[in-house]
Amino acid sequence: MDAVSYKTKHLNKATVKKDWILVDAENQVVGRLASKIAYILRGKHKTSFSEHVDCGDNVIIINAEKVRFTGKKLTEKEYIRYTGYPGGQRFATPKEFLSKHPERVLEIAIKGMLPKNRLSSVLNTNVRIFAGTNHGMEAQKPQKIDLDKIK
Repeated sequence: MDAVSYKTKHLNKATVKKDWILVDAENQVVGRLASKIAYILRGKHKTSFSEHVDCGDNVIIINAEKVRFTGKKLTEKEYIRYTGYPGGQRFATPKEFLSKHPERVLEIAIKGMLPKNRLSSVLNTNVRIFAGTNHGMEAQKPQKIDLDKIK
C-alpha cells in the first residue's frame, strides 16, 4: 500500500470549479426551496466539498414572486427590522413583501439557512434572485436543474 496515494485533497480558492445553475421557484415552498439552494451554495452536493472554502455553485432563481407558503404563514408570519431610531421597529408580512419586493422573501430565507460566519457573506453573493422569467444572465450559460433530485 502506498500511503501517498491516500492523501486527502482539500480545495482552495484557485482549484474550485463553479457552475451556474438556474432554478425555477414557481409553486415551490419557500423554506424547502431555501434549504436546497443553501445546500447548493455551500457545495455540499459535490464530492469535493470543503467546509472552509466557497466551493458551491452560483445560483440564478427566477419567478420569485410565485413562491408559496404553507399554512397561514402568508398572513401571520412577521419579518422584523429596526431602523436604528427610537421606536423604529418595523413589521412586515410575506404578503406585503411579495407585493413590493418579491426577491427579499427568498433572500432572507436563504441567508437564514447559511452558516453564521465570514463565509456566509461570500456565499450570499453567489445567488441572484429575479421576479419573473427574465434574468439577463444568459452569458453565463446556466444549467436548469430539478430540485427534487437534490438532497
